[in-house]
Amino acid sequence: MLISMAFLVSLPILAVFGYLFVPATEVWGHLAETVLSDYLSNSFWLMLGVGFGVLLIGVPVAWLNSMCDYPGRRFFEWALLLPLAMPAYIIAYTYTGMLDFSGPVQTLLRELTGWGYGDYFFPEIRSLPGAIVMLSLVLFPYVYLLARAAFLEQSICVLEVSRTLGANAWQSFIKVALPLARPAIITGLSLALMETLADFGTVQYFGVSTFTTGIFRTWFGLGNSAAAAQLAAMLMSFVFILIMIERWSRRKARYHHTSSKYSAIPKYQLKGKWAVLAVISCAVPLILGFIIPVAQLLYWAITVGEQSFDQDFMVLIGHSLLLASLAAFFALGLALLLGYGKRVDSHPSVSIAARIAAMGYAVPGTVIAIGVLIPFAWLDTQLNSWLKNFTGESWGLMFSGTLFTLLFAYNVRFLSVSLQTVESGLGKIKPTLDNAGRSLGLNAFGVLRQLHLPLMKGTLLTALLLVFVDVLKELPATLILRPFNFNTLAVKAYELAADERLADAGLPSLMIVLVGIIPVILLSKTIGRSRVGQQGSLDKESA
Repeated sequence: MLISMAFLVSLPILAVFGYLFVPATEVWGHLAETVLSDYLSNSFWLMLGVGFGVLLIGVPVAWLNSMCDYPGRRFFEWALLLPLAMPAYIIAYTYTGMLDFSGPVQTLLRELTGWGYGDYFFPEIRSLPGAIVMLSLVLFPYVYLLARAAFLEQSICVLEVSRTLGANAWQSFIKVALPLARPAIITGLSLALMETLADFGTVQYFGVSTFTTGIFRTWFGLGNSAAAAQLAAMLMSFVFILIMIERWSRRKARYHHTSSKYSAIPKYQLKGKWAVLAVISCAVPLILGFIIPVAQLLYWAITVGEQSFDQDFMVLIGHSLLLASLAAFFALGLALLLGYGKRVDSHPSVSIAARIAAMGYAVPGTVIAIGVLIPFAWLDTQLNSWLKNFTGESWGLMFSGTLFTLLFAYNVRFLSVSLQTVESGLGKIKPTLDNAGRSLGLNAFGVLRQLHLPLMKGTLLTALLLVFVDVLKELPATLILRPFNFNTLAVKAYELAADERLADAGLPSLMIVLVGIIPVILLSKTIGRSRVGQQGSLDKESA
């Protein structure tokens, strides 16, 4: 059963790769002559720029908040995770509204100087560099989160030895802490780059031709499913290369724990100009990545935008909450079946099936949507032909363009989030508890229902919330697969921004961001407890 379930969840990805053998010669010739080189070069430079940006921001602030003490550190420790709540396409809308020619920044500049159009140079926000900056501002928390956890978990012995040998803070960071944290940093970088490849709203709005926009245009503009699927397969090849690089970087991670001695890290006390520099280093990405965009959205929602909490907007909220809730519960149910099945049955095939089912998170939403449409369109065609022969009437589409197809795509995309959370919770429960339950006459389901579920309430809530917020923010899969005349907050914000009604997009965008803060709060509460022996030091500090 578990293997069949894994195959079903992986069906969209297999369908995309299956289209590699479908000829699309004429369309491929057209793409190769016109836009394919742009897709390749823009995707490459976007990945390179975002990779450099997230490392430049994420690693230094992780070190500052792990090993140093300066004014405001307790605030920045959790606040630097807030940009995770800001979808990239929403921050793109807000900065476009502020920085384009008719925005408040350039308008004020012209009023102060008396300049007119063409009298001055101002960077174009709707460009490849602009997309790199936008994505870097919201994706650096991936690197910050994992790098800080790695710094906190490092053995105190190595750090103490580096200090006794005369290494200063900078030398200790470069020569000791950074190499030890390299696998975690590469993992965070890989996550950020996979999100970069998966992005659709930002690059589409900025007019940057990448694989995600090319897939969308080829499917709906050229009407060629084979060429769109082949572009999707090329994009997945990039993603799988990133996964392999991330796995390769962790191949020797087990050798990095040099001692079992863990205690409170003696932090570097930063004073004077160094304390000011630390505050600026942490404040700038927080202000640019969260505070300014949220302030702009609030301004639009309250004073400028025409959107309000009317009946139509409440319908949007209802649609979004319905989809996110159903997808979260379905993903949690599948995750429990796969995670607990893997715990009960240790056969390698079960473990492999669970891993296959979880690989959808690494695949962009555009690719998932194409992969879902292909088999369900074929199934609709076959069922409709059979029913027409049997009843004499055409039944139309029964799966394509329905909520069922959309929910299936969400589960393919986000099952990994729920599965990893559930497996983490199950891993904290000792196997002796299972044996005790069996000795009392409980079967496997009874052990799960009566023993595990009560102990995993917090874990299950976390899994629900993470998938809930991810679905709420998901744009390309929703845009492609949603039923006719069925909008969500994400789709509405995208449509309004595409019509250059940025102020009207403020309210639905703000709702998405506010809900996205929930898992950020959960993460911020967890990260500080990741170091063994850290809790005692925290209690002493608070005392």
